[in-house]
Amino acid sequence: MTHTVDLYWSFRSPYSYIVVPKLIELERDWDAQVNVRPVLPIAVRQPDFFAQADPLWFSYLMRDCVRSAEFAGLTLRWPRPDPVVMDYATRTYPKEQPYIHRLTRLGVLAAERGKGLPVLRAISHLIWSGETDGWHEGDHLAKALASAGCDLAEMDAAQEAEAERLDAVIKQNEADQRLGGHYGVPLMVYQGEPFFGQDRYDQLVWRMEQQGMARR
Repeated sequence: MTHTVDLYWSFRSPYSYIVVPKLIELERDWDAQVNVRPVLPIAVRQPDFFAQADPLWFSYLMRDCVRSAEFAGLTLRWPRPDPVVMDYATRTYPKEQPYIHRLTRLGVLAAERGKGLPVLRAISHLIWSGETDGWHEGDHLAKALASAGCDLAEMDAAQEAEAERLDAVIKQNEADQRLGGHYGVPLMVYQGEPFFGQDRYDQLVWRMEQQGMARR
């Protein structure tokens, strides 16, 4: 019996970046399958979500995500540019976003083609690892997708041609995410039980073992 997990995941989430290598190992080492279900960041779904947040929320986030990445053996630097454009004067997010819709559609396409986790790993590493400035320029994104066995030019053409359909899939993912028990990412849902955050990965595996998940 293969044990399946629904993964609700965002390209703008540092914690989503951190959890992906562990989920790749889950599929490699255990009789498990991860259903990748990309969603738009909460900042795009609810542009005023962070407007009233306490400043300590942001300062702690910046410290904690770097520490969490280091603990996981990864490097992390806030992306340049940010996948979601922010109006720093109002701490809100304009409706027009030049990057995140394309990225999320590419994630959906990759999942539909059985390349979900490899593509999430390749693109999130490009964006979040700090190894590359201007991840959106030149051939950086094309090389990242090539490392996952995908062709950016072909996938870009597909996501533009199928934008309406892919956006509907993303909307459905967001609705199912809430039904799964949380609005944040990364959210892993196993047999109706939600596990929110990369720091719940060990509890997820523990629960799956309780339900009979075996090593490969």
